This record gives sequence, C-alpha cells and structure tokens, in this order.
Amino acid sequence: MNDVMLAIQQHEFGTPEVLQSVQLPIPEPGISQILVRVHAASINPTDWKNRAGKAFVRDLPMVLGWDVSGVVESVGLGVTLFKPGDEVFGMLPYPYGLGAHAQYAVGPTRAFVHKPDNLSHIQAGALPLASLTAWQSLVDTARITAGDRVLIHAAAGGVGHLAVQIAKAHGAFVIGTASAKNHDFLAQLGVDDAIDYRTVDFANAVDDVDIVLDTIGGDYQLRSLRTMRPGGTMVSTIPRAADGLWEQVQSFGVRADLILVEADHAGMQAIASLAAEGTLTPHIAKMFPLREAAQAHAAGETGHTVGKMVLTIEDV
Repeated sequence: MNDVMLAIQQHEFGTPEVLQSVQLPIPEPGISQILVRVHAASINPTDWKNRAGKAFVRDLPMVLGWDVSGVVESVGLGVTLFKPGDEVFGMLPYPYGLGAHAQYAVGPTRAFVHKPDNLSHIQAGALPLASLTAWQSLVDTARITAGDRVLIHAAAGGVGHLAVQIAKAHGAFVIGTASAKNHDFLAQLGVDDAIDYRTVDFANAVDDVDIVLDTIGGDYQLRSLRTMRPGGTMVSTIPRAADGLWEQVQSFGVRADLILVEADHAGMQAIASLAAEGTLTPHIAKMFPLREAAQAHAAGETGHTVGKMVLTIEDV
C-alpha cells in the first residue's frame, strides 16, 4: 500500500471549482475503527451544501463525502466484525465524520456492514446516506405499517426513490410527487399514485395520508399537513421548520418531526437485507471518476437527478 492517496479537498467554501484533487497521507484506523479502500462513494445534496458553507461542517480544509463502499484494508484495536479483505459499505458518521471522497476512508466499525454479493460497489456506494434517511424516517420515526397511505415528495430523487421501495416492502400504499416525465420510473418502483407537482397541487389531490416524507421543506411542510389524517406523521429531512408549522401541526392534530440521518448499524443491516433480497435497488443516474467530483457537484445542483450519482475511485 502506498503512503499517500488521492482525495478531493477544499480549502475554502464556494462553487464546485473549490474542489481540488490532492495527495494526502493514508489515514490509520484507531480503536474500534476500520480503514476501507474505497471503490465507490456517492454524491448527496448535503455534499454541495457543505461545500458552499451552507450546512454544518465549518472546519477547513476538508474532504467531503459520507457514503462508502469498498474493501477493508486494515482494522484498529478491538475490531472483531471485519477483517482485511472483507467487502463492506456504510455511512461515515453524519455530519462530522466525513471523508469518503478519497481512495481510503476511516470510520467506526459499526458504521459498516458486509456488502451483499448481488450488489456492485457502485450500487452499494449509492445506498447508505439516502437509504438510512428513508429508513430512519419511515420505519424508526413514523413507524410505518402494512396498509399505511404514504406520501413521498420528490419520489424520483435520491432519498425518494429508495423511500418508495422501503415503503412498498412494508406493505404501504405509496403516493409520489414527481414531474410527469418521471412517472413511468415511479411506476417501475411500485408507486400506486403519481402526482405531477408542476400541474397539480398535491394538497388538493391527496387526503387521508398516514405518513408524509418531505424532502423539500418550506411550504411543502405546511401543505402536506392538509393531506393527512388526524394522528398522522410528517417527517421532513429538511431540519428547518416552515413558519407556523408547529401551530398548524397542533391545529390539524398531527405529528411532525425534522430528521437528520445518523450512522446506524442496525439500520444498515436492515438495508443490506432488503438489498440482498432484491427489494431495494438504487437507480444510478450517472457515474463520475473521483477526479471529476466538481462536475458531479455541478450536475447535482441542477436539481433534476433521478436516483443517485456515484463517484468511482481510481488508483493514484
């Protein structure tokens, strides 16, 4: 193994051009950590938000990225779950455990699970952050059950298309919002009722919903309340409450939660099981070599990605 690795680093906040290909020392795993040779790492909206200085991470320089799929290179003291050579995937602790956009990444052992044999590293690298967000929203927070009516916004997006599959795996009736051009894709995922948000106000077209998964925020949070049955739950992945949200929640007799994804061994095990069964499959919109991370950020910021974008990691 070389002493250095290729990484995408930034020394200032700004547009995608601040991302630079650099050589950095390969990290060493500490107590209860593993060092993973990264084969694939995905891009999520939080990457370009943090790159621009509009999210949580403020320390510079930094290497972005939380999603990892790769092979264990070495293990730290006390690690028993994995050994060198194991294929693993997982999410580095969000938000401050970043560093996936490099040839090697270090993370807590229990942030990872074994990669199912039927998943490529590219597929596995696309799953962790987005699928954990969906799982923690629908299963852990909203307590989804068979027969629930579930409204998923941006259902063709990174979190959305995985949330649809998780909801269907739990026996839910799924309503998804997306532009009309993506309705065939939603049908393939199992969406029962697709709504074109550009031509239809979903708040007037949907009712008696048990669970709403909001990935957009703003007035989507408020309008979603009008679709819900009393006692229903809205979970928003945008951790900012729209003005008046809590007053309207009380008025409608519903529940609302604002969620941030967490590293989660049990959640990753559940996701790996669904993926191994063929029940959960990420749609790969586009792949970029690691050195083209800036282009991937620019493409992602257009807001029109169907599924996930993945960085593939090349040798130095």
